[in-house]
Amino acid sequence: MTTDVDTDLWIRRFHPAPEATARLVCFPHAGGSAGFYFALSRLLHPQVEVLAVQYPGRQERRTEPQIEDIETLAGSIADVLAPWWGEPPAFFGHSMGALVAHETARRLVASTGSGPAALFVSGRRAPSTTREERLHLADDQALVAEIVRQGGTPPELLSEPGLIELILPTLRGDYRAVERYRHRPPTPAEAALKAPVTVLVGTEDPKVTAAEARAWERHTDGPTEVLSFRGGHFFLTEHHERIGELIRARLLPGAASAP
Repeated sequence: MTTDVDTDLWIRRFHPAPEATARLVCFPHAGGSAGFYFALSRLLHPQVEVLAVQYPGRQERRTEPQIEDIETLAGSIADVLAPWWGEPPAFFGHSMGALVAHETARRLVASTGSGPAALFVSGRRAPSTTREERLHLADDQALVAEIVRQGGTPPELLSEPGLIELILPTLRGDYRAVERYRHRPPTPAEAALKAPVTVLVGTEDPKVTAAEARAWERHTDGPTEVLSFRGGHFFLTEHHERIGELIRARLLPGAASAP
């Protein structure tokens, strides 16, 4: 693992909490940015400090080349997180971010011998499950229709053609990364992930079936739980307080119980 990386370029600390009992690294969805986790960061502060990952190719990093390969992106983030690995943080990833979080965890296990303290994955089927998806090859109109169908995008963005034109190339690149991703089973020499995995799914999310959610148990030697929330693919925006309570309960000894 190399450490000659610009951590400040990759990590947003919206509410610094150096005395926090736990830390949570958050990985954005396709087309998303670190700012998606601002509300969760505020909610968990100061007991849990949120480190939100900012991928290249968006917002203030928009002039940088986008990384359109999940494993390459995960390798870069694993290097970025090295300074925090004395006491490994937990991971939270939504949709594409769940895949990136999982692959980043695998690289850190391989390079350090230890993975994240816990892994929360939201709105994403297990890496070992596959669907044939080709949305990254669709035209712009189809991509916009997909954004509308999934929800989670502020209406003001959808009503501004100029903003849509800025968003679509990044979204297409992320879909290209996700749809080309294929899980590589661990070799006998590779250590398994031992972190507890909490899988969060929307009851009306077409992206994840119950069986695909349960399949996350194949990816850790630790315990796996699957929790359902009313809503579609971006159910977490409607339930962020409940999800914040859940995270606290899993990461902080003695915290109030959560479903």
